[in-house]
Amino acid sequence: MAYTVVIVGRPNVGKSTLFNRLVGRRSALVHDTPGLTRDWREGEASLGGLSFRIIDTAGLEEGRKGGLEARVKDQTDRALAEADLILMVVDARAGITPLDEHFAGMIRAVSKPTLLVANKSEGKAGDAGFYEAYSLGLGDPVAISAEHALGLGDLYDAIAAEHEKSGVFAEETAPEPAGRIEIAIVGRPNVGKSTLINRLLGEDRQITGPEPGTTRDAIEIDWTYDDRLLRLVDTAGIRRRAKFGEAVEQLAVDDSERAIGKAGVVILVLDAREMLHRHDLRIAEIAVEEGRALVIAANKWDLVADRNAAVRELKERIEDSLPQVRGLPAVTISAASGEGLDKLMAAVFRTHERWQREITTGSLNRWLEGALEGHAPPMVSGRRVKFRYMTQTAVRPPTFALFTNLSVGKAPDSYLRYLTNGLRDTFDLDGVPIRIRVRRSKNPFAPK
Repeated sequence: MAYTVVIVGRPNVGKSTLFNRLVGRRSALVHDTPGLTRDWREGEASLGGLSFRIIDTAGLEEGRKGGLEARVKDQTDRALAEADLILMVVDARAGITPLDEHFAGMIRAVSKPTLLVANKSEGKAGDAGFYEAYSLGLGDPVAISAEHALGLGDLYDAIAAEHEKSGVFAEETAPEPAGRIEIAIVGRPNVGKSTLINRLLGEDRQITGPEPGTTRDAIEIDWTYDDRLLRLVDTAGIRRRAKFGEAVEQLAVDDSERAIGKAGVVILVLDAREMLHRHDLRIAEIAVEEGRALVIAANKWDLVADRNAAVRELKERIEDSLPQVRGLPAVTISAASGEGLDKLMAAVFRTHERWQREITTGSLNRWLEGALEGHAPPMVSGRRVKFRYMTQTAVRPPTFALFTNLSVGKAPDSYLRYLTNGLRDTFDLDGVPIRIRVRRSKNPFAPK
């Protein structure tokens, strides 16, 4: 195992800003709203010449038993159990609060190496809070500003010293596995996305509950299934933009849409009792517009009374509303019981293979010749459209260049749909976006 560093502290002291600084990218959402982070997030950190596993946790808060705050604290406790080193972050500008003192006592009880980090120490405004931090009994505070990258050299020295004492070897940061599939789990709030993640992983990795919007930012989790490397991305529920009531929700939805754009496969989770709500359709359209492979997971199947009617409704809604991805795979599941999850993962792998399929130019043009003979292109502005040649220019999604005698943009949409459906039938490309780029053939006899 890599040397593991866990960041803890009360809400809004800058833990996620420090996490982003250490992993070298904006991974965790950052906002002035306290308690924005709920699920733990992990990444590969690099500071100076040291690489280590870093975990960002939710703000430590006391909560009633069984409530959301208590479930968040349980997640933080699980992260602390994995720690080789704890970074307790305090806000030097705000000074030490009773909540800081309470949780400093909790951390001392854990009996693990701990560094006290006085964040937001830039300028004189942080001096008083820095000296107050000594009262927590966690040793000498390290003054930093995560936002302005100040004091990171001192933090490196402190982490390196603790690492050397631990005897745990820091692993070199491994390159991104070439064959890994990134899977974004998306959908409206409270349809069971985090429950699905937990069932797939076989552990309570993500916080779940009846409260809509429990997940706020996209959480990446590396996983192996059937000897395949995967990265699951649990996202916030996507609502219609007109319904946004706060900046945090907008940040969360923007984060979800970025996760869609990065994914190899998007699993759209919907409530099987309300097949393909209009907001579900909008999410599906975003995935298709981004060119992602898409699989629909109709969750809560165990709660559906008339299953035959529900399946018919789902198929009809897909055919009517998403004709541009004909053959889109839809799997009925119950994340709560585990029903249908093997079929879901089989659909994910099958769709991902189609999404990155390569077709030889010879095969394409033999097919194109037959397609043109079977259904001749129409006339446009008094001229017969001639399609001369086709080649695949990209995968993920399959993208083709089609050369014609007409100006770009004049090829009839109806005929392009005919060719798209022919590609699906011949080359087994059902359920993935297909892009055909029409280009005008150069006339070799035209004067230069």
